[in-house]
Amino acid sequence: MITDKIQIAAYLFASILFIYSLGGLSSQESAKRGVMYGIVGMIIAMLATVLGPKMQQGAYVYIIASVSVASFIGLALARKVEMTSMPQLVAILHSFVGLAAVLVGFGSYLEETGKTPDMTEEGHVKHVIHLVEVYLGVFIGAITFTGSIIAWAKLQEKIKIGNKVFWFRTKPLLYPGRHAVNIILVLICIVMGVLFTLTEDANLAMIYLLSMTAIASFIGVMLVMAIGGADMPVVVSMLNSYSGWAASAAGFMLGNDLLIVTGALVGSSGAILSIIMCEAMNRSFFSVIFGGFGNAPSGGPAKEIEGEVTAVNHEEVATLLKDAKSVVIVPGYGMAVAKAQYPIYEMVQTLRKEGKNVRFAIHPVAGRLPGHMNVLLAEANVPYDIVLEMDEINDDMPNTDVVMVIGANDVVNPGAQDDPSSPIYGMPVIEAWKAEHVIVMKRSMSAGYAGVENPLFYKSNTDMLYGDAKVSVEKILGFLKD
Repeated sequence: MITDKIQIAAYLFASILFIYSLGGLSSQESAKRGVMYGIVGMIIAMLATVLGPKMQQGAYVYIIASVSVASFIGLALARKVEMTSMPQLVAILHSFVGLAAVLVGFGSYLEETGKTPDMTEEGHVKHVIHLVEVYLGVFIGAITFTGSIIAWAKLQEKIKIGNKVFWFRTKPLLYPGRHAVNIILVLICIVMGVLFTLTEDANLAMIYLLSMTAIASFIGVMLVMAIGGADMPVVVSMLNSYSGWAASAAGFMLGNDLLIVTGALVGSSGAILSIIMCEAMNRSFFSVIFGGFGNAPSGGPAKEIEGEVTAVNHEEVATLLKDAKSVVIVPGYGMAVAKAQYPIYEMVQTLRKEGKNVRFAIHPVAGRLPGHMNVLLAEANVPYDIVLEMDEINDDMPNTDVVMVIGANDVVNPGAQDDPSSPIYGMPVIEAWKAEHVIVMKRSMSAGYAGVENPLFYKSNTDMLYGDAKVSVEKILGFLKD
């Protein structure tokens, strides 16, 4: 066992490592180092907690055993999950944090009610503060828990239970008066929170706590259901923030300073990331966190799509690339599904050896998780200096000979700029259509994750190359090497 002072020092050192971890994750070059900081910090934090002076005699054996089993399960799942399913994994992990906060809240309340009450004024104040901590922790945790499950289902889309396959709704669930309903439910929770802290009847207080948990769980469902597919990357980062605040609330309930600090770090960094992504998508931060509040399109009839869809074969695409001097590749979720990043980089290397300027254009919400495309390209050892953000590449589009859109859809949709009726209207996009020639690689003409038709496919300088992205790139590469 260790003393209080050693535990505090260990917590402080772990907190510093967590801060360095977040700093390291801010760039691709330092991301691995950031992850290692986080791992070391968590190991120190766990050891300091398990060996701390407040730990009951022999309890650390059960904690170490449970942590070992959970770590084994987590490692097995992480190794099994494909990169395409990483957003779903992140979402479901957030739900675990929310559920943990709910369970800690109920456990902390039951433990408090089992104690002999302190009848002094100071004791009463501490009791009320603890009840407020419990109530807020359970409220945030319940919203995070159910909201994260809905986010997982929206990202998963196809859910298989036994031999049956269910398709989950990815479009926003909008109904008249939904905001009024949510506001009324929040006010009810506030009123019950006041009653919860004032009542001296433990059974009645438990009824208030259970009722609030049910209402908060419903609010979590409806908030995420009201958000469309195009905004799901923001939702994932927002739920990351929620999970951090839930963990921080659990820290207050348990009296664990490190958990408070760690939760606050996660909560604030997740909120900052959400704000950055909302700005990149021209979305209001509050419209997202409040379930699409004021996020409806400006109205009017849908803009008629003009033009005709034309298709090309792999040899024709290879010829275009051979003649091009400047090439920009726009990757999307389809690239992740096809695992095409490896042959794509081989194609890039081939083109660069011929003196061509080849770069990648990454939209902030490409894929279904913040930084999804960057991780995939880094996995294929694509140099960081040729991976550019949307704002860095859009000005060069008019001077680009060929843009290859590989598995992307909504992030290159011109309707976001010129169709006020579109659900993604106002979202900044990669202006691929301004290039001399555009090749769109897709399996079919199906709409993107936001469920919006893409006028880019019908433009005169755009050709479609149908098929699996990996197979198509490998065929193109074969013609380039001939």
